[in-house]
Amino acid sequence: MAYSAPTVGVGYMYLLIGLYIMKFSTDVLLISPAIMGTIFGVSRVWDAISDPLVGYVSDKTESRLGRRRSWLLLSMAPVALLFIMVFSPPASLSGTALVIWMAVGVIGFYSAMTLFMVPHLSLGAELSTDYHERSRLYGFRHAAYTVGSIIALYSMQLLIDAEQESEAAVRGVAFDLSAIAGVITALLIAFAVFKLRERKDYQGRVGQTPFGALRDVWSNRHARLVIVVTFIENIGSAVIALLTLYVCQYVVGRPSLAPLIILAYMIPSSLSVPIWIPLSRRFGKIRLWMFSMMLTGLSFGGMFALPFIESVADRTLLIFVLAFFAGLSAGCGGTIAPSVQSDIIDFDEYQTGERKEGSYFAAFNFVQKSATGVMILITGWVLELSGFIPNVDQTQTVQIAIVTLYGLSPLICYTVGTLLFSRFTLDATEHDRIRTSIQNRAGANTTG
Repeated sequence: MAYSAPTVGVGYMYLLIGLYIMKFSTDVLLISPAIMGTIFGVSRVWDAISDPLVGYVSDKTESRLGRRRSWLLLSMAPVALLFIMVFSPPASLSGTALVIWMAVGVIGFYSAMTLFMVPHLSLGAELSTDYHERSRLYGFRHAAYTVGSIIALYSMQLLIDAEQESEAAVRGVAFDLSAIAGVITALLIAFAVFKLRERKDYQGRVGQTPFGALRDVWSNRHARLVIVVTFIENIGSAVIALLTLYVCQYVVGRPSLAPLIILAYMIPSSLSVPIWIPLSRRFGKIRLWMFSMMLTGLSFGGMFALPFIESVADRTLLIFVLAFFAGLSAGCGGTIAPSVQSDIIDFDEYQTGERKEGSYFAAFNFVQKSATGVMILITGWVLELSGFIPNVDQTQTVQIAIVTLYGLSPLICYTVGTLLFSRFTLDATEHDRIRTSIQNRAGANTTG
């Protein structure tokens, strides 16, 4: 519970920014979608570059709090303050000054989150070396993250309602919500820092330079395959959160139902976690992750049909059903994926004798955020070039452009990713052999 607690706040922040900040910027602040797409793209690319550095330095950190918790403590203030900044541009700002404010806020927020996310994911891999217990640990983390996301839906509804009143009302609600979230998230991070403990024997076990550590990551055949699969997946899924409100308003025609549609995704994502953990024991984590990839692709692929359905009621029913199955797959992927990635880190220890959780999770985040940054940049320009005009009915061309990014792209990418991941071989038997070898080697060194 202590490990999972901060992700309630983090899930809230990520979802509110992912779902609403683009619409807040284009429809309330009246910033061009191409400009905001560029800001988001640059922020994620920069975030991807900073992740490996934070991962490596956290691996090398030696302190009384441990390698990871000292970084969690460091992240508290910037995460809270920069989240507030993103939602609080002064009303007096306009033009270039407003764009600069949003650029600093967005890029700064994602940079601050790097200080938290990479060490926090790395800490999870250290808390247990058991093949299946890791799934339970990350399952709790995913459930807590989803709870925060569900709370964010209510906040988003408050913001949407405020849009019907005035720009000033939206700004006021945005500041209040971001300030409350910032304080609570900081307190939850502090709770985790002071409640958790770290393994002292993992400190001082990284002798590589940053480039050497990343070279080891790429030399790890299991990590290399997952990195490629992660990049392909995120090319397809990067803009799903960003475009959800656009799909609800401009394609389905029911913007008021957006929170309920997202809730239809979030509830099965969270509540299905206890189901996936025993299923992973029965069918194996590898097969289950492949299943989640394919289910994700099919669920969002069905969204491509939305502009071609004449009835608003039929479009609404379809998106609710597809959101439910996409949520199920998200619960599976959020539980299994980081658990498999932790097993890969054990394989690195087997090869090198080092513990480089930070470098590994930084590498996984690097490809995820690089793909996300590229796709968000592309999305902003696709909306601009297709003829998107905020707050009016969109042409068929704009609607098809939106669902191509939202539905067809995930279907293609997740299908390719599933086929590639079928070559992954680090199963429970192989992991048990690796852990036994590591323990025997440690016992021999102690005896010697």
